[in-house]
Amino acid sequence: MARVWVDTELCNGCKLCIKKCPYGAVELRDGKAFILDTCTACGSCIEVCKFKAILSDIEPRKIPDFSDRKGVWVFAEQREGIISRVSLELLSKARELAAELNEEVSAILLGYNVSDLIDILIEHGADNVFVAEHELLKDYSTIPYTNVIEGLINQYKPNIFLLGATHIGRDLAPRISRRIGAGLTADCTELSIDPEERLLLQTRPAFGGNVMATIVSRYSRPQMATVRPGVMELKKERSSKGEVIRYEVSLINEQDMGCKILERVKEEKKGVDLTDAKCIVAGGRGVGDKEGFKKIEELAQLLGAEVAGTRVAVEEGWIGTDRQVGQTGQSVRPELYIACGISGAIQHRAGIMNARYIVAINTDPRAPIFQVADWGIVGDLHEVIPEMIQQLKERKASGGELDA
Repeated sequence: MARVWVDTELCNGCKLCIKKCPYGAVELRDGKAFILDTCTACGSCIEVCKFKAILSDIEPRKIPDFSDRKGVWVFAEQREGIISRVSLELLSKARELAAELNEEVSAILLGYNVSDLIDILIEHGADNVFVAEHELLKDYSTIPYTNVIEGLINQYKPNIFLLGATHIGRDLAPRISRRIGAGLTADCTELSIDPEERLLLQTRPAFGGNVMATIVSRYSRPQMATVRPGVMELKKERSSKGEVIRYEVSLINEQDMGCKILERVKEEKKGVDLTDAKCIVAGGRGVGDKEGFKKIEELAQLLGAEVAGTRVAVEEGWIGTDRQVGQTGQSVRPELYIACGISGAIQHRAGIMNARYIVAINTDPRAPIFQVADWGIVGDLHEVIPEMIQQLKERKASGGELDA
């Protein structure tokens, strides 16, 4: 096991290593740094020591040669012949990343009789579309999809592979990551390219959303990440190339399925998907109860908006889980977001950061939501919202336009 120790003759007790150690494994003894048994040999203290007083027998890890890894890939998730919006959002982002790397963008499309979806992927920026069609791929199943994508990655060796952080993406990505021995960053909210190392910088909330961590994969390829729906801007940019590559499926059989779909029962959803909404009226703890949400719903109906809520509103049963906005819910980018009785914890702000305009209603003038709001109303939502509703009704009665 690797060891870390201190040369006491060189150490001057500056305490930089104590501050740097993420595990609290360094302390001061007799004015000199001392390494505790809880040390994980991460090397943080070695890097920060200006006097080279901290020594180790850790062998530097060599970065493999990845010069043969080219291309930014996106998993084109489809259900019943419809491409998920997040996949198109990722194609838009992939074009930005690929432009910086001078590489091509490719989409992976799995299913059965899905050839009519190829043009959609090319229209949204795919230079290449890898198509794998088979009856057993008609409906998503973990093992068959993993087998096919593993084969594609091993054969064509992409540099970056992105998936939507949907139910399917969150199931599929770790399986593929494990199979090919690559790192994976889940639920990213931002992606960029480091100009010097040309690595993918994968940013995601950590420690309950209290910090934003940026992660890089130096020692494995492809660099894999799942990205939350709604955080990337969708831009329709047709590829000038648009090559279709048919992949022969030979790695799956009936035994790989694990389970068989006998029937689908779809839950009837009210309204549109929050990620597509142009206007959203959301309620938080300040709404008080389910009865209080009726005011939120009335205001939303007048504005032609969708209703949403915070995690507290969902846990209290005031609103459905599919209406939750925030780090553990959905990320949205409406033209207008009205936050009613929402304090604005960082977990919630992470989900609304891409809204064009934010209106906040809260009794606490120091509430964090006001830091990101374009307009703020300090007041009781139970008084403010009825007044808004009344004025909107009067405007509507006089022939005014209410479209948010």
